[in-house]
Amino acid sequence: MNTKAAEELPAVSVIMPVLNEERHLRTAVRRILDQEYPGPMEVVIALGPSTDRTAEIAAELVAEDPRVRTVANPTGRTPAGLNAAIRGSRHPIVVRVDGHGLLTPGYITTAVRLLGEMDAANVGGIMHAEGETEWENAVAAAMTSKIGVGNAAFHTGGLAGPADTVYLGVFRREVLEKLGGYNEEFIRAQDWELNYRIRQDGGLVWFTPQLKVTYRPRPSVRALAKQYKDYGRWRRVVTRYHRGSVNLRYLAPPAALAAVLLGLGLGAAVHPAFLAVPGAYLLGILGGAAVEGRGLSFKAKALLPVAFATMHLSWGFGFLTSPRSLARRVIASVGPAAKDVLSKTG
Repeated sequence: MNTKAAEELPAVSVIMPVLNEERHLRTAVRRILDQEYPGPMEVVIALGPSTDRTAEIAAELVAEDPRVRTVANPTGRTPAGLNAAIRGSRHPIVVRVDGHGLLTPGYITTAVRLLGEMDAANVGGIMHAEGETEWENAVAAAMTSKIGVGNAAFHTGGLAGPADTVYLGVFRREVLEKLGGYNEEFIRAQDWELNYRIRQDGGLVWFTPQLKVTYRPRPSVRALAKQYKDYGRWRRVVTRYHRGSVNLRYLAPPAALAAVLLGLGLGAAVHPAFLAVPGAYLLGILGGAAVEGRGLSFKAKALLPVAFATMHLSWGFGFLTSPRSLARRVIASVGPAAKDVLSKTG
């Protein structure tokens, strides 16, 4: 890129909400600093109350590079951390990165270019899951498979074009400020909820497979189950808060869980023939694992059905048991004052 073009590139603020990320934080920040973005760049880390060495590592990163600084996120909640980092940053382009997300080379330059070319409010790409253990490799395969996550382009890839949502996102600051940033009541699904508001406001959310972020999956069955239970729980809140936003992909996991439970119950109480329903689901994920597990080790391939079932059934459980009180609380919390959430304090 020539000098004149570099001078014309807008300055970029990279925001990172982190909590207990000692395993990946240093590498994640290094991937940002190594982007070779020709324009000005800063990295603002919103520190939650971690119980590991995350705060120490962040302090080391601040001391090592003047482009890095931290802000406090006392609640530890992701949307609150994102808004704190946005308030603590200053540049016109805002790039969201998580503490366990690893940017691929050229990510920021490509995203900034596409924001201008497409006149988009937000651009993003693929959540490219990669594991470091056999279990994580199985989860990564599930998270990049249509059997695991449906037809979401930011998981499985696809053609560039307008999208309901994208992974993480690269935003125009003016859009975030106009819409009041992230809704801090959404502990999960805050990306989808924000992108829904962007689209309702007439903004373009653009997906491109040119953008890729390496994602490290949860390291255990329990952690994955909690993650997907929370996803389902908060997706139900989104559908209650933004009526008309539901689609068939979001209804598939709760439908699968209900069918499995009903089949088991009727199979035990009425007739064994009803066990064909959970049996069909089991055969489905086993067959899916045989197809999607190509290239995995024997152990990872054997764990793949467990990953599929954990994701499907936990998501479905979260969706079906999500209390209406959560949606009522979110609705009650939002009013005209919400748009002041990103106002500068001096």
